[in-house]
Amino acid sequence: MPLENVGGRWHPAAMGTLVYSTIGSLDGYVNDARGAFDWAEPPEDVIGSINDVLEGVDTYLYGRRMYEVMHVWETDPDFAGPGLSPETARFSRGWRAAEKVVFSATLATPVTARTRIEARYSADAVRDVVDATDGAVTIEGPTLAAHALRDGLVDEVHRYVAPTLVGGGTPVFPAGIRLDLELVEQRRFDRGFALLRYAVR
Repeated sequence: MPLENVGGRWHPAAMGTLVYSTIGSLDGYVNDARGAFDWAEPPEDVIGSINDVLEGVDTYLYGRRMYEVMHVWETDPDFAGPGLSPETARFSRGWRAAEKVVFSATLATPVTARTRIEARYSADAVRDVVDATDGAVTIEGPTLAAHALRDGLVDEVHRYVAPTLVGGGTPVFPAGIRLDLELVEQRRFDRGFALLRYAVR
């Protein structure tokens, strides 16, 4: 169930669209061997592209580690202040407005609003979230996405590619998985970034 581009904005073509969106290196890692990802900081036009997609998204799915990276958009004043660029400020507002579901056996209480905890991942739990939305759902972070990819739940993959080779780290995709994809969009951005957007056949 892909997204449709209507008037320059991405909107879900049907209810129940699950999107795996990630920024990674050209050789396929979301961070390097040290766990760093500063090399993947996106330019303004990439953030704008991400925001266009997220306007059609009303729920984010996270594992604990990715949630701990992302909740600064609500808990750290520096990520919601007047010094942000226009597209970054737009992302911050959208993040705070969206529903969040965190799959974690160790996190008891969320630190952000509009957030609930699921004690464990299951395909049925993800399906329930996706089926309950009026828009699309994004699954964030390669560890949680690996489960959804293996379970055949992901409808689209949005891969933003940073012009960097890091040689190792956490892979964008899990080992041992086979998916047939259809390229539905490709775009070039500032500083050599690119988007490859695929629908899962």
